[in-house]
Amino acid sequence: MALAHSGLNDIFRYNRANMKKPAKNSDSYAVIAFNGVSPFHLSVPCIIFRPDASNNKVPDFKLKVCAADPSPVQTNAGYAIHATHNFAALKDAGTVIVPSWHDTAELPPKVMLDALRKAHQRGAKIVSFCLGSFVLAAAGLLDGRKATTHWRCAAELAERYPLIEVKPDVLYVDEGDIVTSAGCAAAIDCCLHLLRTQYGAEVANHIARRMVVPPFRQGGQAQFIEQPQFSSVTPDRLSQVMEWMTQNLAAAHTLDALAERALMSRRTFTRRFRQMTGTTVGLWLLNQRLTLAQRMLEMTDKPIEIVAETAGFASPALFRRCFGQAFGVKPSVYRREFYGE
Repeated sequence: MALAHSGLNDIFRYNRANMKKPAKNSDSYAVIAFNGVSPFHLSVPCIIFRPDASNNKVPDFKLKVCAADPSPVQTNAGYAIHATHNFAALKDAGTVIVPSWHDTAELPPKVMLDALRKAHQRGAKIVSFCLGSFVLAAAGLLDGRKATTHWRCAAELAERYPLIEVKPDVLYVDEGDIVTSAGCAAAIDCCLHLLRTQYGAEVANHIARRMVVPPFRQGGQAQFIEQPQFSSVTPDRLSQVMEWMTQNLAAAHTLDALAERALMSRRTFTRRFRQMTGTTVGLWLLNQRLTLAQRMLEMTDKPIEIVAETAGFASPALFRRCFGQAFGVKPSVYRREFYGE
């Protein structure tokens, strides 16, 4: 079962495999460098997966940048970098990360594909950023799986590799041993997700604060796909209503009341809400409530009844049912896995 973070119909599906304690070498990461690589995608894991002397709860990460040979690697930004490790170093990595591939029409070199297959076969988690999914697909690692990529190339990925179930409207898809993320900044979301599932919310939130980014970004690529433009008044008003909703999750919200607050008709409100967020009002609101409940379970010891009430669920029973459907576990089990880590 995949975790497809979208805020749409695939609302955060966890499985127990994603909640296991980190493997022995899970603190070790390897990032693959190649000619035409994006410096941004190279830097994201280097920034996120580094030790932090100011917080003794942050793991002692070990990260290596690996290339096929020791020659300088030309980036797509017009300058070269020097990778200090070759692909032999992948044998020590618990997670291998593939940045965005530079050209979807060009097949990756055999030596890279072989190295990824061997790393996966011995149990490493394989992660791709953006068009790096084309590399994983060429290696055969995505056959029969769900995956994502930049929305502009999602149709191409699906056409070239029909055995992949491509999810074009999500920020990342977690299949346990394979994780794919969407365009550009989704690399940050993906890495914070890896931290969250392996080490808990406290570590992920600390590193997100260090980077001055939200620890958990709502929504999916549908928010960023080109949409018809409306007057500047409408998105601002809608954003204000959405912000108000997140600050008042415990209240009961109706479409009529929300549309009135947005100074729109009910029909216009629901239509423009979907165009702006890529989902319905009900699913978006449920998403917000589940996210708040997650944070409370991870960061507090408040009773389940208080968590349910604060997050806006009508009853603890309804909360347990919605949480179980979304994450695949009971709230109490989720808390045992993540609280206090």
